Amino acid sequence: MKELIQYSKKDIETLTRKRTNEVKIGEKVFVFNTDQNWETELENVSCRYVLIGIPEDIGVRANFGRGGTHSAWKPALDSFLSQQSNHFLKGEDVCILGHVFVDDLMEQTAELNVKVKSDLDQLRKLVSIVDDRVSRIISKIVKVGKIPIIIGGGHNNSYPIIKGTSQATEKKLNVINCDPHTDFRPLEGRHSGNGFSYAFHENFIDRYSVFCIHEQYNTASVLQRFNTDREHLFFTRYEDVFVRESQNFSAALLQNLGFVKSNHCGVELDLDAITNVPSSAKTSSGISPVQARQYAYQCGKHLKPLYFHIAEGAPILSHIKADNKTGKLIAYLISDFIKGIADGCD
Repeated sequence: MKELIQYSKKDIETLTRKRTNEVKIGEKVFVFNTDQNWETELENVSCRYVLIGIPEDIGVRANFGRGGTHSAWKPALDSFLSQQSNHFLKGEDVCILGHVFVDDLMEQTAELNVKVKSDLDQLRKLVSIVDDRVSRIISKIVKVGKIPIIIGGGHNNSYPIIKGTSQATEKKLNVINCDPHTDFRPLEGRHSGNGFSYAFHENFIDRYSVFCIHEQYNTASVLQRFNTDREHLFFTRYEDVFVRESQNFSAALLQNLGFVKSNHCGVELDLDAITNVPSSAKTSSGISPVQARQYAYQCGKHLKPLYFHIAEGAPILSHIKADNKTGKLIAYLISDFIKGIADGCD
């Protein structure tokens, strides 16, 4: 079964905007030989980071959200490749793998209506197929000691990423998530609102920390679950930082980091958290792009990251025209995370 669309050197050259007397990241990144086994090649390359996309929005729609998260990967990759390669971030440190093959599954969702129970059930079954493909690819990357950076798709992909990482390391991992929502909804069939609850239930997560949840966008039952399992579940609240001002941004972030830093960690960022960024649940009251960049950098610097997942971006929402700034923001976030790890190693 096809699981991956692997990119060639020509693909990357096409996406990279070159200029005379400049060296772009896309001119220096490692690209796998499409005629060889990428898994074998990956073991022998020196680059530490592997970029991969998941161009799907099945999980979002299976959670009654707006489509469009399939559209984040390409503009993000385009923007990242066209940044300068210099001593702050060298293109040689990064491999570009490609994207998870989901075209066949996306086609099957075209006529499905979430208001029809049988259609909703089918959407959630298709999410489980995405899970299988993603977890197998991520496991292979982590197993050889590389750090996958995953872009695109709904936050349903947190589950297979965590699963693949845990299976590769043969251990539970801690996870930190910047998100207005805990995504800890009931185990009712797979969708973008229960990736972490499934991963926790299946013993892939030890500790889970959520940075700056929004009080009115999390159910009472989920909040109660966090309050009764404080050894494994933790959150800080957006309202405490930005409305009541009883805690500052840095202190809240340090609390979240402190809860998970004792173990190797997965790093999650939901673009729903950032003010006015096109996403499946776009918010008018969130953190700023600069604060999101600080989050990505600090997670890289202070944790022992096993992966970085940027989810829910939707430059092309189902009801508006494309927003071209989202790809550039994601490129910044990728770069900040890598720089954080580099500075943490100094």
